[in-house]
Amino acid sequence: MCGRYALYTPIEAVARLFGVSELHAHDVDARYNIAPTQEVPIVRRSPYPAAEAGAEPPRELALARWGLVPFWAKDLAIGNRMINARGETVAAKPAFRAAFRKRRCLVPADGFFEWQKTGDGKQPWYIRDAGGQPMALAGLWELWDPPEGGEPLASCAIITTGANELMRPLHDRMPVILDEAGREAWLDPAAETEQLESLLAPAPDGILEAWPVSRRVNSPFNEDPSLVEPA
Repeated sequence: MCGRYALYTPIEAVARLFGVSELHAHDVDARYNIAPTQEVPIVRRSPYPAAEAGAEPPRELALARWGLVPFWAKDLAIGNRMINARGETVAAKPAFRAAFRKRRCLVPADGFFEWQKTGDGKQPWYIRDAGGQPMALAGLWELWDPPEGGEPLASCAIITTGANELMRPLHDRMPVILDEAGREAWLDPAAETEQLESLLAPAPDGILEAWPVSRRVNSPFNEDPSLVEPA
């Protein structure tokens, strides 16, 4: 699974890297311990029609609550259990299938955390791109209207898949990490289900690096750069 991650690259640089033309989240602080239910940046195709007929909707960077709340949900709390969607079943699961068809997004991350079981409890590890570049995690987003009224809520989930060779000693799951071609396909409104499902695979071996970090990351109340440094 993916239950904690970091994003500290300046948001303007993230926007340039992922081809964003509309930036709706300017004041995004560096984060070293992002946890479920918090507001996070996502990259998506604009939900509004393009200005020119036949043109693709622009790519925008917006904010969404981490923990997808299906449009049909009666209670916001369901999102607390929907932080991840399994790539093997995402196209069919009632909570995710509508978003999989129509509302796919990228979740920018400089790295993510995983906990390895040891004889001395669980040891957290930090995993990032071997070149130090921000990664694009495959995600879904949804818009939910509270039954009691009020502003619609945007929420999101990160898609996971089986572990690659690096991750296997730490955990049997990992987030789906999209390369440049994969990012283009994932955000293509016309992409076919078969093409999309082919992207939901473990990251190739050799593109990631990992190291153990302080157990201070266990608490989402801790938030500073030392959390991603080698223990």
